[in-house]
Amino acid sequence: MLSKKTQYAIKALVILGKNYGKDPMQILRIAQEDKIPKKFLEQILLELRNAGLLVSKKGAGGGYSLNKDPKEIFLVQVLRITGGPIALLPCVSLNFYQRCEECIDEKTCGIRDVFTDVRNASLKILTETSIADVIARENTLLQGIL
Repeated sequence: MLSKKTQYAIKALVILGKNYGKDPMQILRIAQEDKIPKKFLEQILLELRNAGLLVSKKGAGGGYSLNKDPKEIFLVQVLRITGGPIALLPCVSLNFYQRCEECIDEKTCGIRDVFTDVRNASLKILTETSIADVIARENTLLQGIL
């Protein structure tokens, strides 16, 4: 399950992606646009800036902007920056590996084998899906409603 931090980070990047190439956006506007708690959003945006995904500008007309084209920011990066594991089990995690206490033999564990496949499939999707792709999906879904 995605943490709130990761969900809010993705939402903020989508908002900034829709604004790409325009003036920086103030935190309050981003927070209001997708109902993200402002204080929490400040921390998330700072983390994304420190990771190189955002740039910030102080003063009048200041705010946050994407540092890269939305096509170059992938969901896997966001999950890793916000500390979210991709694997559903710790014994199949690439970055947060922990042996399962109840496991007798990882090499013959059918559960581990299935969830390794799940991790690999998830990793493939997250590695190939950009913020621009999320925006395009939203636009397609909106077209279906209208």
